[in-house]
Amino acid sequence: MADENLADIHRTLSANGASKFTNPLPQLMILAIDEDEGMIRFYQSVLGGDGVRVEGSVDPIRGLKLVDALSPALVLLDLNMPGFDGMEVLRRIKERNPDTHVVIVTGQYSIEAAVTAIQKGAADFVCKPISAEKLRKLAKDARELFDLEQKGEALERQLMEAFSLEGMIGRSPRMLEIFDLIRRVAPHMRTVVVTGETGTGKELVARALHAMGPRAKQRLAVFNCSALVDTLVESQLFGHRRGAFTGAVDDQVGLFEWANGGIVFLDEIAELSPAAQSKLLRVLENGEVQKLGSPQPARVDVQVVAATNRDLKVEMEAGRFRSDLWYRLNMIQIHLPPLRERREDIVLLARQFMAAFAKKLKKDIRKISRRAEGALVTYPWPGNIRELENVIGRACMLTQSKIIDIEDLPEMVRDQYLANPSSTTTLEEAEKHALIRALAADKSKALTARMLNISRSRLYRLMEKYGLAEGRGDKEGWLEAGGG
Repeated sequence: MADENLADIHRTLSANGASKFTNPLPQLMILAIDEDEGMIRFYQSVLGGDGVRVEGSVDPIRGLKLVDALSPALVLLDLNMPGFDGMEVLRRIKERNPDTHVVIVTGQYSIEAAVTAIQKGAADFVCKPISAEKLRKLAKDARELFDLEQKGEALERQLMEAFSLEGMIGRSPRMLEIFDLIRRVAPHMRTVVVTGETGTGKELVARALHAMGPRAKQRLAVFNCSALVDTLVESQLFGHRRGAFTGAVDDQVGLFEWANGGIVFLDEIAELSPAAQSKLLRVLENGEVQKLGSPQPARVDVQVVAATNRDLKVEMEAGRFRSDLWYRLNMIQIHLPPLRERREDIVLLARQFMAAFAKKLKKDIRKISRRAEGALVTYPWPGNIRELENVIGRACMLTQSKIIDIEDLPEMVRDQYLANPSSTTTLEEAEKHALIRALAADKSKALTARMLNISRSRLYRLMEKYGLAEGRGDKEGWLEAGGG
């Protein structure tokens, strides 16, 4: 069945009762990949039932497809299978889903193999024959992790609701202050200046002010002041009469007239020409717009939200921006911090983008792996939220898994994280972990040394190296009667 595809697997599992997994009360899925069918039956007899379902395969290729199809909470993996190395299966499982809880179960235990498996991401490394008690303990640990993940997903949904404001997401103290300011300003605003680097979400502030204010049912006009040449900017904002300039073949209503009664959002306001600045000042002071080619001004009632990534005080000192316009605009100023200064929000934003892109692309993408989240938090994000959105969108398009992992991220995002030694398990950490697991078994040191395939003298040296030789006594079976 090595060429069995995922659709076939889903049909088979559905016929076997796997459709129960659509139940609102999720069952714990355990997958056993073992060359011995007897071991799989043993796993099923010990662990099956009571909210636990055990699926198994003697074929490692089909086992990998089952990992994709079922997203098991626990995988019990045989290390030695004919034609396929268990370490390679482990590597592929962790490649597909780095957070999968994989336990190696083998009849050929060695400390070198244990260290290698743990470095490759195994959660545990145990020796056959495995007792029913030990097996239940592994399932209990997996259940606790599974329940924590379920609670975490529910909490994440609550966080999205609690820390969002009209499309804006943030739980950092600075963003919560901004949310509070928007709520207080929206009912009473006349003019607001929004500052911040490119990509920080300035337009979202304007949309939130519009949605939460008394003019929510009126129009919101959005205009980028740097998008057109000066003549066309004035025409777009204030309108023109037929024949006002070459190409003006008809009268045109300007943005301020079109949005009369509503709100106009002017992005990159520092790019306005002196003439356009003068006309904008007249709108703010007198509520009048002067069309190009018309001697008669028109009355308008609009609120203005202006945004810029420049320091307007510097622009005024340089003579590029009118000081009287600045004082008229700057009734309320909202400054958006760059993403690198609100790292608490990065994962929350990334998950929001992931959910949106998964829905748009019609892909079953469920989460972002822990190491991918670590890379996202480490990266400085010079392009801010817009760059993060593009990175997550790219990852959603490229991933072939249900999880976005670090390999789905651009090289520039993952390199800094991978270069950090603390982001991976060291050889010593893995060796210590394997040693502790072996010593925790109820065996003499002689049997422990044989199980680890090392001499007793080396075992003593390792115990001393990692501080495991004292303070343990016979309570955990680490020392045998008579001193080992």
